[in-house]
Amino acid sequence: MPTRKQRRRQQKARRHEYEYVYVDDEGNEVEVDPGELRPQKDGDRSESRTRRNDKRPAQQTRGGRRAPQPPSWRRSVKRAFIMGPIFVVALALINRGVPLAQQIGSGLVVIAFFIPVSYFSESLTYRMYRKRLGGARASKRREGGG
Repeated sequence: MPTRKQRRRQQKARRHEYEYVYVDDEGNEVEVDPGELRPQKDGDRSESRTRRNDKRPAQQTRGGRRAPQPPSWRRSVKRAFIMGPIFVVALALINRGVPLAQQIGSGLVVIAFFIPVSYFSESLTYRMYRKRLGGARASKRREGGG
């Protein structure tokens, strides 16, 4: 989020009207035809959206958050490999009087439990996202069709 000073500078930059000119080979300034300039902001926004949609699907939703991806076991296993050492260290700190082999064994059990739980939470998040997205599309259809 921009600071107050940055917002003031941005607003000031938007207030100014600029003249666009080219400098030709002889060094003379030539005004630009209005047809060559960018369209108005509303048209520009819709064009940029269509261009972005043509190339690839949008990665971000409102609020700057990325759209959740469909669940995958591979991502869940990667997440477990990242969290595994943390689990083992935490269990080692909690169970100081227990032999090291038993601490590592209990860490592996926790990791084995973590993988399906991670997959389930990811699938739940993705289902909720799809449901919300479907509800928003259905409400837009009702508004436009009614």
